Amino acid sequence: MKYVVVTGGVVSGLGKGVTASSIGVLLKACGLRVTSIKIDPYLNIDAGTISPSEHGEVFVLDDGGEVDLDLGNYERFLDIQLTRDNNITTGKIFQSVFDKERKGEYLGETVQVAKHVTKEVQEWIKHVAMVPVDGKEGPADVCIIELGGTIGDIESMIFTEALSQFFDDLGSDNFCLVHVSYVPVLNVVGEQKTKPTQHSVRTLRGAGLTPDALVCRSSKGQEENVKEKLSQFCHVKKTCIFTLHDVQNIWHVPLLLKDQNAHDAILKVLNLESASWELNMEEWEGRTTKYDNLHDTVTIAIVGKYTGLSDAYLSVVKALLHASLACRRKLLYKLIDSTDLEDSATKERSDAYNAAWSLLKGADGILVPGGFGDRGTTGKILAAKYARENNVPCLGICLGMQIAVIEFARHVMNFPDANSTEFDPDTNTPCVIFMPEGSKTHMGGTMRLGSRRTFFKTTDCKSARLYGDVNYIDERHRHRYEVNPDMVPIFENAGLQFVGRDETGRRMEIIEIPDHRFYVGVQFHPEFKSRPSKPSALFVGLVAASSGQLEHVLGKSGTGDTTVATKHPLSDDRA
Repeated sequence: MKYVVVTGGVVSGLGKGVTASSIGVLLKACGLRVTSIKIDPYLNIDAGTISPSEHGEVFVLDDGGEVDLDLGNYERFLDIQLTRDNNITTGKIFQSVFDKERKGEYLGETVQVAKHVTKEVQEWIKHVAMVPVDGKEGPADVCIIELGGTIGDIESMIFTEALSQFFDDLGSDNFCLVHVSYVPVLNVVGEQKTKPTQHSVRTLRGAGLTPDALVCRSSKGQEENVKEKLSQFCHVKKTCIFTLHDVQNIWHVPLLLKDQNAHDAILKVLNLESASWELNMEEWEGRTTKYDNLHDTVTIAIVGKYTGLSDAYLSVVKALLHASLACRRKLLYKLIDSTDLEDSATKERSDAYNAAWSLLKGADGILVPGGFGDRGTTGKILAAKYARENNVPCLGICLGMQIAVIEFARHVMNFPDANSTEFDPDTNTPCVIFMPEGSKTHMGGTMRLGSRRTFFKTTDCKSARLYGDVNYIDERHRHRYEVNPDMVPIFENAGLQFVGRDETGRRMEIIEIPDHRFYVGVQFHPEFKSRPSKPSALFVGLVAASSGQLEHVLGKSGTGDTTVATKHPLSDDRA
């Protein structure tokens, strides 16, 4: 097994995850099998209880793992299926060490950080790296490890020490360290400055790690004299120093690295250059060029409450991007804070209120994503009501589906107090209720999580046709509330159809209003399985309906894929 470790310096948010994913794309294009691990130095066991406003979205895996959003980047870029163990946290490592200590596995020893904890990190990496994630037999050829945070942070010291020991055990031919750093451009003089990167590399060396390659983030391409200076003072070969300047979409990042022969440099460090690897990036290049050349736009309004951080809805945005490419449309998405749509905003912040409604009414389609808590729910209900009454294409995801049910009950079925027991435990019309198997005392890892099967009640509906006229689908879930099954008959009598259900028939998974252009709600999260080459069927449906192409899509459906269409009807012609 070969390992590529990606670290970051100077500041956070440089794009280590995208860089790690892009390196994986290059190695995979060379014919190598790749797996990935993300190390997060926080004490949480997993990302499940961290606010999206603080840390971005919680990405959910097939096995129910609630993990860092970078694992979503890995899955999308590399088209692999990871497990919860591919996300290492300080909390997981400490928990494992404490469990072993209590069991007596360290009997007679003084349990120490520099011995037992660092060894646990190494053992975890070696074990997870051997698990295949691409559907093939046997382990991958290369494991890419991203160390979260910034070199020098006190939180990551355990992991830098563990990786230093790991390198000593593996030997230089099996370990390539890529350090992502920042090369700022001072506007006053317009000059790229290398000092921050020099200090970052010095800190890295002080932690016992020596970079084999530098990836320099900057607003513009790297000048030759800057590369020479970095090579001299950071003791890294010029051929192993790469620049990643700002690009219009992240699909360009692997191509930037390819153009600088980053794959050759990494293969050489790993002693793999003797093998005849032929780089095949044709599909990736074609997709990137195709998107860059799109001109007709589609505007989707995303109505949520975590709009202060765009990463809170990262997978939703990526799924919209994939679907837009399949529909040959340039995506324009607008994040709308749902609280700005509420009547209370007219008094407190009238400008925000008017701007929010202007964006909503100007959108071609509306998407209401998942979330928790009652803040902003009134605004989401108003957005769903506007979409339903004005025949605007709308997709509700998880809470978004529950919002659509509540709105329908209030304004179509005349139940003005209809609500979810999450927001009003004493409501007289509980159309959304707490799932009986859920825990009300523990939050972490207690929801209905991971891949679950949904059966179509009928294939004569938009959702089933978008999925290719299949009988069932497997999608990822993350929720602890569900539609009240006892109210389903009266909903359906009023015109809201529950076309998808779980294996018991009691848990509602998909809703539709048949005579609406596109009004669909799903309890699962289809965005988590969307890929650039395999866009989510429901996202394609939303974008197609929003751009006047839905009938064309539905007329050409029937791929037979039980998850998402492997080749969407709009992606195979007029490329």
